[in-house]
Amino acid sequence: MSGGTGGRKVNGTDGPRGARAGGGFPRPVVPLRLRRSGVAWERQRPTWRDAKPALIAEALERARARPSGNWFVVGASRDLTTRRPLGRTVAGEEIVLWRDGSGAPHAGPGACPHLGAPLKDSAVRCGRLICHWHGLALDGGSSAGWSPWPVHDDGVLLWVRLDRVGGEPPTERPLVPVRPPLGGAVASVYTGAGACEPEDVVANRLDPWHGAWLHPYSFVDLTVLDGPAGGPDEGGDVLVVDVSFKVAGRVVVPVRAAFDAPDGRTVVMRIVAGEGTGSVVETHATPLTPAGAERPRTAVVEAVVAGSDRRGFAVARALAPLLRPAVRAAAGRLWRDDLAYAERRFALRRSGRFPG
Repeated sequence: MSGGTGGRKVNGTDGPRGARAGGGFPRPVVPLRLRRSGVAWERQRPTWRDAKPALIAEALERARARPSGNWFVVGASRDLTTRRPLGRTVAGEEIVLWRDGSGAPHAGPGACPHLGAPLKDSAVRCGRLICHWHGLALDGGSSAGWSPWPVHDDGVLLWVRLDRVGGEPPTERPLVPVRPPLGGAVASVYTGAGACEPEDVVANRLDPWHGAWLHPYSFVDLTVLDGPAGGPDEGGDVLVVDVSFKVAGRVVVPVRAAFDAPDGRTVVMRIVAGEGTGSVVETHATPLTPAGAERPRTAVVEAVVAGSDRRGFAVARALAPLLRPAVRAAAGRLWRDDLAYAERRFALRRSGRFPG
């Protein structure tokens, strides 16, 4: 996994350090399992003693110490077409993005340098962005006081490099996590926003212990096998979890997953054993408001890239246009709860009443 693990091998499988991909987790012939008996929500094993506030806080601080190269995720690749521009805001910076005639993305300040028109409302003609106020045309290079910002399209997500916002040594490209080959995968991107800061989103994802309690409609039989450990020079924290995803009733899909935080705004969950090994869920927290804002807002951009070597997965790929809305809806349901968690965490931090 780039940025967090450097694509380390784990029992012959690409994955985070410490993720036990084999070891007593056989892959079933059929991915679905029928739970022998269900445990009532209130009778499952409490996890509050394991989810130590200091443990999560230390993992968060180590993640925040890892560089991002000043790259910020601004949305899904498929949201940017050659027909019209896309407007985004990162840390108070207004951004416009568009594609030229070859499909290459361009990005830069969202205000026209002439009289400040919103370039997100401009037109794209022959690959150029043409301001709808007075016709200033931009081809992606510096012109009339407008200068571009580095932009990267990884095939799933769009990234923009903002050196003034990030304040770190810049890198040529973002550290994109290793994913299943996109030609054989199903990818979907969910975007939401909450009244919190990026660290509150990352802290939520570094707390897998809440999964079966806060999201009983999606997760059961969750056990954290390995907790976070290591420093910023040791390749990243890894949490290894055995969990079953609920399908319907007692029907579940058991997997082993590893969580890793390659930087202070990103958490990657990778399936390291069970169905869909190698599939990833990337959670990117992008600040919408400037640092220290009285009322901060943070965007959650979550990419699911699912792959499988089962012959039947070809059907899922063929149905990808129909599956993406369902995947986004499932992510949205989870993030309604998780953003409430993140917003509550921020409110307590801001008031000085956060435990730990």
